[in-house]
Amino acid sequence: MPVKVVRGSPRVLKNSLPKNLRQVGLQNLQLGRDYSEACFEGTVVIFSQLTRLQNGTPFFKIVLQESKNSSSISITINTLLFGKLAEVCARLVHQGDTVVVAGFGLAKSIIGDGRHCCHLEASDEVGSTLYICPRSSSTGKASETVAVPIAPKYSYTPLNKLKGGTVVNIYGAVKFFKLPYKCQGGDHCLVVTIVDQSNTKLICTLFSADRDTLPQIYNNGDIVRFHRIKIREFGGQMQGITSNGFAALTFDGTIGASLVPRTTSKTSTFTDEDKKIVEELRIWLAQNLTISAPAAKLCDIQPPMFFQLTCQVVGKAKVDGSSYLLKVWDGTECPFPSWKVFVKTDDLEGDGNLIHQLRNLTVDIVLYDNHVHLAESLQVGSIIRLYSLHVKIHSSEEKPDVSYLRFELHGGTGYGRGFTVLSESHTDAVQLKTFLDTVDLTSSGYSEASSFPEFETTYIPLGSGVDRCQQLSVTVLTDHQHLDMTALNTIINSRHPQEYRVRAKLRTFEPEKLHLSVKLHCPQCHCLQEVLDESELNLIIQETSASCSDPKLQNISFCTSCMFGSENQGQRRVPVYFVKHADHQNPEDSVILLEGGMVDEILKLSKIVKGIIPVKSAEDSLVLLDLSAPFFWQGNTQYYGCKHCSKPKTVSNLSCIAALENPSWDPTTIAQALGVVPLEYVFLMKFTLDDGTGSLDAYLMDCQKFFQIPASEVLTNSIFQEIMKRLMKKLCPEHNNLDQLPWLECFIRSYYVEDETEEKLCYQIFNTTIAEDV
Repeated sequence: MPVKVVRGSPRVLKNSLPKNLRQVGLQNLQLGRDYSEACFEGTVVIFSQLTRLQNGTPFFKIVLQESKNSSSISITINTLLFGKLAEVCARLVHQGDTVVVAGFGLAKSIIGDGRHCCHLEASDEVGSTLYICPRSSSTGKASETVAVPIAPKYSYTPLNKLKGGTVVNIYGAVKFFKLPYKCQGGDHCLVVTIVDQSNTKLICTLFSADRDTLPQIYNNGDIVRFHRIKIREFGGQMQGITSNGFAALTFDGTIGASLVPRTTSKTSTFTDEDKKIVEELRIWLAQNLTISAPAAKLCDIQPPMFFQLTCQVVGKAKVDGSSYLLKVWDGTECPFPSWKVFVKTDDLEGDGNLIHQLRNLTVDIVLYDNHVHLAESLQVGSIIRLYSLHVKIHSSEEKPDVSYLRFELHGGTGYGRGFTVLSESHTDAVQLKTFLDTVDLTSSGYSEASSFPEFETTYIPLGSGVDRCQQLSVTVLTDHQHLDMTALNTIINSRHPQEYRVRAKLRTFEPEKLHLSVKLHCPQCHCLQEVLDESELNLIIQETSASCSDPKLQNISFCTSCMFGSENQGQRRVPVYFVKHADHQNPEDSVILLEGGMVDEILKLSKIVKGIIPVKSAEDSLVLLDLSAPFFWQGNTQYYGCKHCSKPKTVSNLSCIAALENPSWDPTTIAQALGVVPLEYVFLMKFTLDDGTGSLDAYLMDCQKFFQIPASEVLTNSIFQEIMKRLMKKLCPEHNNLDQLPWLECFIRSYYVEDETEEKLCYQIFNTTIAEDV
């Protein structure tokens, strides 16, 4: 067993160790030495949660303080455990335990956390063993008690001193944040922009499989502490992303507020030095940073407006698949009649008597799209905070002379839109509950008739005519979600090439005949060319065959050759070369070289064999046809090479593939052997985007990512052709005005193209794909 628990005094632990182990201290550790028969003893100061690496290997980290010394942070070291050893230790290790690591590896540490410059690595695969001596609960005998370790001292890097490729500890004040949302891969993502006294901004993109383990940020102006955050450089700016061992604390940024941090970690340190840093940030924040958080109570509503509301949920109900109803109150009365959404009584969760009693103090809020899933898990009675809540005046079709307020939380995460549940201990939650307890519900103004009798029984169904200006996009972003949205008129007026995130509608697209959008693209010289049709291919083959009017079999050592009788042009004979790679090979496993075959003949043979390489005779050898024609056929798919970048070789170079025991006859391997730079099939389309502020033409050049279907097969596969037609009808429905078109959220980059007379600024769509449910 790689983990052994030893209970008793340090003497008992020492006697339990194998006699051949030599104990080493931190001052004796040196890179390059063998520690397979050595051990290190330390006290557990910090330990992380059990996680898994990208390859699925269990990973657990502990920080050990050298047992013989306890006065300096320099005598702590990170210890990384892998595999079964990590899983077992995650269940057994506690703070204050004495741990002996035997048979470890030593590696250079890349984390600038003030600990030892190296770290220990241990796993059961390399024969490591851990001896754990649990911390004694008794304090009566000094010899039986483990000394309480000091809190580690961390160093913090100012935001203007960050460097790409490092892992650091930082403090900052929240300038902007987006509530956690679910990514396409299943993880949850939190995007937060922080600043510090250096007036430097850092955008952090934090990921976690569990939404609840992400930093608990409630307001702009909160203060955060991030430990072990990785810094990378992108577009000339520094960014922060989660790394192994990432941990966070969040504080209220208000001067005089509690210093108790919000954390999801089981263990965290918070020293007097940390308190000083938080207090200094609070003072700087109050003097230098204006936080635009338009919080309001229901009694202060001045529509139309977007605002932040802290309230209690008294009822909830599912309206339809993409909208959800919350009945909320904050103890004050809205000065205008508000929208009442019609739902069946049986579908409404909550205390019916309380809902009826509060009917003049509650408002109905409808949440759309991505907020529905989180709303379903809400508990009635929760204190929540809604961000960028929209309230506007609306008129009823049944009573056009009567206006009312509609409260809506539109779909998406733009402008920080979303909501969060405040913890019971949060200052604002405590204050609101205290205030709600003081509201006199027996007052006649609340318990009797409504203040708006003409609107008392007007319940509006949520129909298809509801304006949902921020409904979910029909496209999905695959990277850089931290970028803020930019209006098209801003992009048009900018002359500097850069990248943007936009939300717009597809007004028109070209070409209208979708099969014409498939082109051939060279990844090296970036040239584009058309895909030839059958008549053009036949013409090229005929011109090549004309120079070889009397074809004869060549002697090729790695091929079996024969003459193939063609059905075309009388008794024309076509040389065929079967590449040998087995004593008994099936035709469907065979690759053949074909000299002078027409397109229809190649297509017939390609149904029988694995692949066909069209060739022609050149003196005593075979060579590829002109690269205007495909160098390889596989089924109905043709593979082309770039005429500018390729340096074709004779067919004899295929012998290196044929000589392999299990040769790979894929297009890439064949192209490499023949000196061909293969072209890739791409979709090339022009989209005219419009967001109401302006319109621009953006080009889409994509192999498979955007439509999620391969461009190489669209020309020959009728199913893919129908899928593409259906997708484009969803993106750009016919005969609809701009208001009825769906939203596309996408990234575009601007770039200059030079021609003979001028430079032209163009735009290209990238890192965008069509949503799965479109």
